[in-house]
Amino acid sequence: MAVTTMIKITFPDGAVREFPEGTTALAVAKSISEGLARKVLAASVNGQVWDATRPIYTDATVKLLTWDDADGKSTFWHSSAHLMAEAVESVFPGVKFWVGPPTANPPGFYYDMDLGDRKLGEEDLLKLEKKMNELAKQNNAYVRKEMSKADAVQYFTEKGDEYKLDLLSNLQDGSITFYTQGNFTDLCRGPHIPATGAIKAIKLTNVAGAYWKGDEKNKMLTRVYGVTFPSQKELDEYLQLLEEAKKRDHRKLGKELSIFTMDDDVGQGLPLWLPNGTIIIEELERLAKETEQAAGYKRVVTPHIAKESMYLTSGHLPYYQDSMYPPMELDGTKYYLKAMNCPHHHKIFAAEPKSYKDLPLRLAEYGTCYRYEQSGELFGLMRVRCLHMNDAHIYCTREQFAAEFRAVNDMYLKYFNIFGIDKYVMRLSLHEPSKLGQKYINEPELWKETEDMVRKVLIESGIPFVEVPDEGAFYGPKIDVQIWSTIGREFTLATNQVDFAQGRRFKLEFTNRDNSPEAPLIIHRAPLGTHERFIGFLLEHYAGKFPLWLAPVQVKILPISDKFMDYANSLLQSLKNADIRVELDDRSEKIGKKIRDTELMKVPYMLVIGEKEMNEGKVAIRRQGKGDLGTKSIEEFITEAVREIKERRAE
Repeated sequence: MAVTTMIKITFPDGAVREFPEGTTALAVAKSISEGLARKVLAASVNGQVWDATRPIYTDATVKLLTWDDADGKSTFWHSSAHLMAEAVESVFPGVKFWVGPPTANPPGFYYDMDLGDRKLGEEDLLKLEKKMNELAKQNNAYVRKEMSKADAVQYFTEKGDEYKLDLLSNLQDGSITFYTQGNFTDLCRGPHIPATGAIKAIKLTNVAGAYWKGDEKNKMLTRVYGVTFPSQKELDEYLQLLEEAKKRDHRKLGKELSIFTMDDDVGQGLPLWLPNGTIIIEELERLAKETEQAAGYKRVVTPHIAKESMYLTSGHLPYYQDSMYPPMELDGTKYYLKAMNCPHHHKIFAAEPKSYKDLPLRLAEYGTCYRYEQSGELFGLMRVRCLHMNDAHIYCTREQFAAEFRAVNDMYLKYFNIFGIDKYVMRLSLHEPSKLGQKYINEPELWKETEDMVRKVLIESGIPFVEVPDEGAFYGPKIDVQIWSTIGREFTLATNQVDFAQGRRFKLEFTNRDNSPEAPLIIHRAPLGTHERFIGFLLEHYAGKFPLWLAPVQVKILPISDKFMDYANSLLQSLKNADIRVELDDRSEKIGKKIRDTELMKVPYMLVIGEKEMNEGKVAIRRQGKGDLGTKSIEEFITEAVREIKERRAE
């Protein structure tokens, strides 16, 4: 009788159970309950996301992933992309596919494809949705198969698929897998859900063009976006949210409220800030400067370009060059546009000798950086090529690290309170040991030490966080701050990074208590991220209805007729003297139209001026979204408005 070899499966709560060698996460789920098994979409096996149906042959730590897990959703949407591809291939034979990843923002997936000369319209999307629903109901399994590179090349050569052959050219033999569901087979690393039947509700949302590999020199492919859910109810709720999001689209509001503009002559991803947008920028910068001054930061200013040698020293060129603008050469020396502020700040640290008494040293700058994002990834203010970063670098000893890192997180919490951000989570992004020396600096002991230090601070602070493997910066672990707008959409706000390598690369040192040289630990932080991304978020978060302190125009004076203009002008001057941003609507229009136009521009306060108000020396006050608030003297209104502005109230 054959002896069954058993393996140990460790669960997230630390419990350990034995299962036969070759068991699957799905079988593990079934051993707990059939109900759980029906919900399992994938599994985390020793920190890597696997198919729930993939055999496990060694002892492993296993977490079962459902729709409630980010990796579960990602797997669900990636499998949905394959389902869409099967539908496209069925409806439009001869199509060729490039890549079809899941997406977080917007949630769902897309697939880039070459449809020849065919252009897809709304009717085509409806036809594809119908086909996807038919295929989903067949409940076909997603089957993983390992392939040799030679067999994979032969398969796609016979299909005449130059796109998949290009992908294969960058893959190593022994690392290639195919997935098949129904009549569709694709080159894919996975993972996938067990079967198509889990996909209950489908909506193809958009068609766009996308250059192959994101390069404008290549062929334009068709990109089809979609989203799927395990139930129709969840899809209906999402579509309702989508309608609300359209009203709050920062690109739409940015144009309507004269916040920013884009111009082809300036270039893609290079926003021009209009006067209203510039006011918001200045208010955010004022907030940051006040907060940082109180926290002991010192402000610096650095150039927009630097020599190649500095970025070689920092290591950014080897790791980050694809995202930097190409160099310019002058007198035989290459210069790069600044893609990050940190190397410049390191040079400021090194400019004068330091001792332990000078630490922590906190250097802050609203630095302008330039990053060459792929054209297909540019998106309004959310993904740009010119960005203004609320940046700072903290140079500290190991003993000071915990307090400094906690203080940065406390600063985030302060900002969340000011802007009414109720839902947030810190993503602790870690390194992947197998990629040391490639994606990450090869210092395994320092990686473990710094990751443990960050984790300890987060736990002790009680801040909600999740751990994400293989997303750290190349020089150390980082925290990505995820926030949610009032309508529940997720945004990446900013980052808080630990750097154990740059100090040594730049030969930064301070004299410690033993009178010996020591390299500082460095914290990279940007609590307000960039003006671009944060203002894009705020436009959606507030639906353009900024709180009084942040509104470009805080008060609009609306005289009922021209005969009250002298009184209106005296009010205008009084408000200006109180540093309130105010405008006078002196058009010869009816008061109803003036009020409607001011409401559309989302000005917080309207002061309506008629004969009664003029004779009594008062103003009739209307508040955006609240209507008539009654009458007050101008002195009383100014006192209350100035207090509201100074306190930076959410409303």
